Amino acid sequence: MAKESKTVKLLAFLRKRADLPRDQFVAWYEANHVPMIREVTPGLVDYRRNFLPETVGGADVITELTYADQAAFDHAMALAAQSPAAERIAADQDFLFEPDGIRILVVEERTA
Repeated sequence: MAKESKTVKLLAFLRKRADLPRDQFVAWYEANHVPMIREVTPGLVDYRRNFLPETVGGADVITELTYADQAAFDHAMALAAQSPAAERIAADQDFLFEPDGIRILVVEERTA
């Protein structure tokens, strides 16, 4: 029987600003947002961006941030909430997303 592992995953359902063309949104997200998130949230095991061809269910991208366990997730979120990381994240979110366009779920992923 395979060993069960538990990881913690943050799922973000994100809606781009209406005035931001999709190609610019994707380009900025990949060139600027991704490296910044990697820098300010250490311990990422996996970082996936699932861009939708059009807005679906209020989202243009579904992002998955995966951490090895709850302790790694908690540490990363604590660092991201501190200055200056919190301000950098907020400024980038203001540029990319509608004010009400961020929905976040934290799940415990189990694989076998």
